[in-house]
Formats: sequence, structure tokens, C-alpha cells
Amino acid sequence: MLNQSQIEQLINDYHDHTSQMTLGDSKAKVAVTINQQKLDVTVTLGYPVNGYVDVIKADLETLLKQQSGFDSVSVTVDWNITKHKVQQGVKAISNIKNIIAVASGKGGVGKSTTSVNLALALAAEGANVGILDADIYGPSQPRMLGTTQRPESADGKSIEPIISYGIQCMSIGFLIDEEEPMIWRGPMVTQALEQMLNDTNWQDLDYLVIDLPPGTGDIQLTLSQKIPVSGSVIITTPQDISLLDARKALKMFEKVNVPVMGIIENMSTHVCSQCGHEEHIFGAGGGEKMAKQYGVDLLGDLPLDIAIREDADGGHPTVVAKPDSAIAAAYRTIAVRIAARLARQGKDFSSAFPNIVIKND
Repeated sequence: MLNQSQIEQLINDYHDHTSQMTLGDSKAKVAVTINQQKLDVTVTLGYPVNGYVDVIKADLETLLKQQSGFDSVSVTVDWNITKHKVQQGVKAISNIKNIIAVASGKGGVGKSTTSVNLALALAAEGANVGILDADIYGPSQPRMLGTTQRPESADGKSIEPIISYGIQCMSIGFLIDEEEPMIWRGPMVTQALEQMLNDTNWQDLDYLVIDLPPGTGDIQLTLSQKIPVSGSVIITTPQDISLLDARKALKMFEKVNVPVMGIIENMSTHVCSQCGHEEHIFGAGGGEKMAKQYGVDLLGDLPLDIAIREDADGGHPTVVAKPDSAIAAAYRTIAVRIAARLARQGKDFSSAFPNIVIKND
């Protein structure tokens, strides 16, 4: 029979096909209890896997029954999402564990649609999630989340997030009419972003997804200097012109020491709804090539599908409109991969240390 150390190593070497990482790489915690011929194992992941927990549990039990030598094997799989490090000199927000910035560098690549579906996918996997629409000039999350509700304020100083499909949301679009243009200069835009982040009563979020506007301007600079970001995700389409701007977004995060969790290739392929013919309209392999060039992961690819557009325009994003579809499964897989890569980042221990104040009597 294997001893405790060997069992722990066996479990740490297990490759989670959804996250594309071993449990050891994702820093899962393993507790082993041996009672004669009975083996009890508890695995605590650092990322939510509500839709995949049974698969991981079954795989581990099969693995241990085959190789451990114990007559009885029982595995429990759970998760505990913790707060991770942010940029140096930026203070973490007490009621938000992790902020994930979603950027593209270029408009029209489906970043906002991907952002809202990823937020809903993380919630479906068991996390407490919020989404902040940082596009002040062109907010789209209110339309995609199917609500025009106005935020309420109990004290006149802070506002309550809008709840839609189980996630907490905030956008300038909730505060103005949909067709009203925001004719603001940069300082007003960045101040609005900071207020929406800091003056919203977010309720104990595991993840706050920030849907960034295109480009690398004022909003992005404010994000990197004043907002505690745990990790970022780059959205691109396969063609060269999109990849060119996506590289700028990636390099921006590198310069401000925000880890890039990986790249998502959107509109990767199109399948004709009439004949089923599959075609790479915008080219093929661009996201994979960029990922290899910069040493980051390709988190997955998403199709150019009319259902994604119709669902978002109709205020019912695909993850909630068609939860059993292949597209929803793709969003959920990518969401798990993002969360798993975040789980291997260093933890934030700042809250564990007391504030020391020296007074002169």
C-alpha cells in the first residue's frame, strides 16, 4: 500500500482536463486520512468547479483504487476561493477577493459579450461574482443583462449593485438613458470608474470581472495604477489586425505587473447554420501563435455563432439562455481555466497583518 506522502503526490500529479493543469500546479490542498484498509481523501481546490466536481471525484477515486492498494477509497472534492496578490502599492478592496480585467486593445472583437458570459460562467461554477462595465462612453452590460433598473442608495453616499441572473452588476448605463452620449473628458471618465468601483456595495465577491473599453488609454491607466487587479484576460480574433492590438493590451499589463491569465480567441470559426460547413472566416491559429510568442496560455476558442449575438442583444447571455449548449460549456470551461490560473498566483496576506500606529505621548 502507498503511504500518505505517496498518495498526496499521486493526487497532486492528477491532470484536471478542464483546467489543463495538475492539482499540484493549481496549489490544491490535499488531506489524507488512513484507517487500516480505508482511505479518505479531501481535495480543496482554489477555484470553483460546480459542473466538474463529480468528474474529478470519480477520476481520483478510480486512480486511487487502482494504485493505492486500499480496499476502500473515498474522495471529497470542494473549493475555497482566496484573495490573491495585486499590483504593488495598490490597496486591496475588503469585500472583493479578486478582480479580473478583460481587455482587447481593439473594439468589435466581442469583448463585452465574452465578459458577461464569463462572469455568468464563474457564477454557474459556484462563485460569487460581479461585473463592472468600465466602458463609460459605450456601456453595453445593461442591455446584455436585460435590465434598465436604476441603482438605489440607502445612505445617499453609496449605491447598491444591480442583481441580474445571480451576479452583481454596475455600469454607467444604469445611471443614464441608453441613448444619452457621455461627452466627458478623461479625468471625469476615470473618476466615474473609481466611484463605480469604490462606492458600490459589492457583497463579498469572489471575482469581479471588469469589462474594459478598447484601447490602452485613461481607463486602462487608472486600472493599472489605482485598482487592485489580480489577473487579466486578453480577447482577440484570429486575424492579424486584431492580434496587433491584442499584443498592445498584453504588453500594457506586463508593464504594470498585472499577470495575464491567458488569451481567448473569439470568432475562431464559423459553422453555417444551413449546411454545416465550417470555415475560418478571420483566419486560423492567430490566438495560439500569440500565446506561444508571449509565453501565456490559450484559454480556449469561441465560435462565430448567431446565437451568441442574439442572446446578448436579447438580454439573455448564452450561458443562462442555453445552459446545456456546447457554447455555454465552452464559456464555463474557459472560466474554470481562468480561475485555476488565478489560484496558482501568490495569496494576499495583507489583511493578516495588523496596522501598527506609533503615537508620541
